[in-house]
Amino acid sequence: MVLILKLLVALLAVTVLVYAALYLLAPARLADTAMSLERMRARLERSEMNIEADGRHWHLVYLEGGPREAPPLLLLHGIGADKDNWTRVAASGLTAHYRVYAVDLPGFGESDKPADARYRIGDQVVRVEAIAKQLGLARFHLAGNSMGGWIAAAYAVAHPEQVQSLWLLAPAGVMSAEPSEMTKLIAAGMPPPLFARSEQDFGRLLQFVMQRPPFIPAPVRTVLARRQIANFRLNEQIFEEIREQSGALDSQLAALQPPLATPTLITWGNRDRVLHPSGAAILKSLLPNATVVMLDNIGHLPMLEAPDRVTADYLAFRSRLTP
Repeated sequence: MVLILKLLVALLAVTVLVYAALYLLAPARLADTAMSLERMRARLERSEMNIEADGRHWHLVYLEGGPREAPPLLLLHGIGADKDNWTRVAASGLTAHYRVYAVDLPGFGESDKPADARYRIGDQVVRVEAIAKQLGLARFHLAGNSMGGWIAAAYAVAHPEQVQSLWLLAPAGVMSAEPSEMTKLIAAGMPPPLFARSEQDFGRLLQFVMQRPPFIPAPVRTVLARRQIANFRLNEQIFEEIREQSGALDSQLAALQPPLATPTLITWGNRDRVLHPSGAAILKSLLPNATVVMLDNIGHLPMLEAPDRVTADYLAFRSRLTP
């Protein structure tokens, strides 16, 4: 028995040393492995595509999974984020019911990100049209978080015949909402707290955008921080482009006659510090077929903080739609 215990202790020590060496020498490899496991659990596979849009050739990376004959669901991430923001809700049941596509929008993730391109909402709507065409999606369901929510809603305005339903998770663009904590910080001359210049900044970023950040293994956290740092300047550039563009989502929806009739689920955390949750009621007043779900003690990224609850709400929403 003593010999067995000694062997187990020795094996544990070797394992710890190997893990430590990998962490110090190859955190990116460990992070890629962890992300691959999450994608596998979500039944998502990494794919690539090429599109032509706004006079440019774009190489894009995306995740796809779920039954090929199931209704298609296209997911759009927020600013500074990427396709993997959706793996946890996919694992919670989306890929069991739908053919899911989570794309790295141009300018983000593994997709092309030329600094001389424009990344306003209208520019991304044009690219999403090319993405849908490349994927063979004539009619589909569309979802987006934050910036991605604004793009999704603007896409439904531009192409109502294509979008069967909308899922807006704390969407940006509701300028008539009450000032959020981020809005007040920017008005006071502070930089937007959504991007990281350092690993310490990345930790503060996670605390700002989420009330209950999920556990992230140290190697993955290190790699995510480094990617944020590498994309800092472009993320700030895109943020300023979107802020300075003319037109807002609520103004665009208010000008529609008749109103946009697309069935819509609006999901918002009541502790969102990035975009004030009062935006949910404003959107509901502008979208006659909208349902609002307000989540207690949840921040700006509901699909990461409460994936099971968020997925259950969405499945219930979809079950109420007329076939």
